[in-house]
Amino acid sequence: MSRFWNPLVADLHPYIPGEQPQFTDILKLNTNELPYGPSPAALEAMKNGCNDALRLYPDPTARELRRVIAATYGTTEDRVFVGNGSDEVLAHAFRALISPDAPMLFADVSYGFYPVYCGLFGQPYREIPLNERFEIDIESYTIPCGGIAIANPNANTGHAVSLDALSRLATLQPDRTIIIDEAYVDFGAESAIRLTEEHDNILVVQTLSKSRALAGLRVGYAIGHPDLIEGLIRVKDSFNSYPLSRLAQAGAAAAIADEGWLEHTTGQVMATRGRFVQRMAGLGFDILPSCANFVLVHHPAHQASTLLAGLRERHIIVRQLSAPRIRDWLRITIGTDEEMNRLIEALASMGLTSR
Repeated sequence: MSRFWNPLVADLHPYIPGEQPQFTDILKLNTNELPYGPSPAALEAMKNGCNDALRLYPDPTARELRRVIAATYGTTEDRVFVGNGSDEVLAHAFRALISPDAPMLFADVSYGFYPVYCGLFGQPYREIPLNERFEIDIESYTIPCGGIAIANPNANTGHAVSLDALSRLATLQPDRTIIIDEAYVDFGAESAIRLTEEHDNILVVQTLSKSRALAGLRVGYAIGHPDLIEGLIRVKDSFNSYPLSRLAQAGAAAAIADEGWLEHTTGQVMATRGRFVQRMAGLGFDILPSCANFVLVHHPAHQASTLLAGLRERHIIVRQLSAPRIRDWLRITIGTDEEMNRLIEALASMGLTSR
């Protein structure tokens, strides 16, 4: 521990992101990036934005981007907040909208940043176990708390909670903010954005990093009641008034407006996921049902660490996570059909054969 550190720093356990390899000839299926690239309209908007205006600060309110988001989802600009990736939006929500007087609730197997934020902000928390099918049980979240975060579909498992269940939870916890983290919602789940009109305590957070193939741009947003949005703005403007560059705002607005590109690419991912799941089942894997662009798999006869190493030797990277209940499972990003065929062939070369 450095003598220069704030005492809080010594107790932090930072989030460990997925590996970003620096070498070539690698099939990267570990961080849930889309294999098809961003909307051409988004790329064109960013190219057009490379001009003399970059000498000026960006719009701190990102009004045009918020207008596009509001129009896309049938809401109003005062119900939209944008930030530097959904990670920043989530961090602001944890800071602004969760009561420190009681534990925050989230699943024991979910997005690894949740406990990190709580550690950073001194927020007590309680991890709620998934059920035996690795599903979120909404009834377990009706206990006294400081707020709730639910990844839907759930990070690392892909399971999605119904909107009826989320609406019931919002009704049972009327005085606590319920953050619905929808990073993967476009791959087969139903967004809770419409619930934000019915419940003033629901905040929906989305990202452009997954379904819109803009992980490198770092743009996320939240939709909710204006009171929730105002809380986020107060934290943002006490931290960084200009979180999104001019290029990020232009590219994000064009990407969100291009709904046809979103439907096309996510449809391809979902179709590939279905074919891949069938082939993995044929190799003897247990696969959790997924509404995300990844699947969580386990082989009863092969340790996850052994499979991980064998795939890496064949220049394929997947992810083994540290949560105790899924330590012997692998999370595999869905790529193109060709990429998933390459992974299947690699597993076959390791001795796994179809039943």
